[in-house]
Amino acid sequence: FGATNEIGVFEMREEGLVEVLNPSEFMLEGKPEGASGSIVACSMEGTRPILIEIQALVCKSGFGFPKRTAAGTDYNRVNLLMAVLEKRLGLPLSDYDAYVNIAGGIRMNEPAVDLGIVLAIISSLKNKVIDEKTIAFGEVGLSGEVRAVNLPKERVAEAKRLGFTRCILPAVSVKSVKDVNGIEILGVKTVNEAMQLL
Repeated sequence: FGATNEIGVFEMREEGLVEVLNPSEFMLEGKPEGASGSIVACSMEGTRPILIEIQALVCKSGFGFPKRTAAGTDYNRVNLLMAVLEKRLGLPLSDYDAYVNIAGGIRMNEPAVDLGIVLAIISSLKNKVIDEKTIAFGEVGLSGEVRAVNLPKERVAEAKRLGFTRCILPAVSVKSVKDVNGIEILGVKTVNEAMQLL
């Protein structure tokens, strides 16, 4: 039988359901080039690393109460991360509407996508494009620290396999991925350090 937390990815075609052999590649199809507010993150579904595109759109609010929307991830988690950015980095997010989307229609609730969400929001707010060969993962705590997540080596190996050349991850995980060659490893301790890498 196997683990219950494993997923299979299928595509509906004329001949019926067909297995998607490379879910990461499938999820990243159609990713726009040169657009701010977009970054690739890595989530684990069971023991399978899946690369996903996180999109954020941050724009000036026309009303006194900013609108927040989250599709494909937890709405409350997005609000929490925005509060961290406002408090720890001094970003004026209470004046902005924010929309966060996990592209591809898959739902991701793993804390490892926190760093990707944070960087996508910063990228959109500052209208700064993130290099398309950059991937990020890590949990973000309330004091703005970037915390370790499980299976970092598998995540980095999947990113390298798909041609990514730069990985932003928790500093405490750098040792465990040092033997993965061909990808630049950038360890960060805080969201402020991560922001400086954009």
